[in-house]
Amino acid sequence: MEHTSIKGRRHPGGRPPKFREPSGAVTVTLPNRILDQLRSIDEDRAKAIVKAVDAVVGGGTTKPLCAEVIEMAPGTGVVVVPPNRSLRSIPWLKMIEVAPARYLLAIVPGTPIEKVEVGLVDLIEDAKDSAPQDVPMLETLKERIRHLRRGKKISLAEILFVAI
Repeated sequence: MEHTSIKGRRHPGGRPPKFREPSGAVTVTLPNRILDQLRSIDEDRAKAIVKAVDAVVGGGTTKPLCAEVIEMAPGTGVVVVPPNRSLRSIPWLKMIEVAPARYLLAIVPGTPIEKVEVGLVDLIEDAKDSAPQDVPMLETLKERIRHLRRGKKISLAEILFVAI
C-alpha cells in the first residue's frame, strides 16, 4: 500500500485528499448494517471509518486509551487495557474483550502477581525497540499493578471458560 503525504505536495488533479495525514487505499467488504451505521456517522465512508475508529481506540487529538481500574462492585474494580500487541505475546496472559477496545487480563491459574509485574518489565524492555507505541500503556499498567500489589489491594480470581 502506497502512502502519500499532503505536506509539500501539490494535487495534480482529480479528487482532493480527504485527510491531512498519510493515507492509503484499501478495499473491504462490510455487512450492509455496518454500511448503514457508517452512513449515519458521515456520508463519506472513509471519514466515517476514521471517526468510528478514533472514537473507540483514540486518535487524532484525543488522549490515547490507557490501562485503568474500572469499578465493578462497591470497593472492587478490575484492570482494563486497550488493544496491545505486546501484551498478546505473553503466553500465560489472555486479553478478554469486554467492550470495544477494552480488555480484561486473565492469567493462568496459579500465576503469582509478581510474575505479571516481572513479565511487564521484560516486555517493556523488548517493546522499546520492537513496538515503542506500546510502551506508555505498558508502563502505566506496570506502575498500576506495582502500586496495587504493594498496597495489598490486588487479588486474583478465576474466570470460567467453556469449550465451544
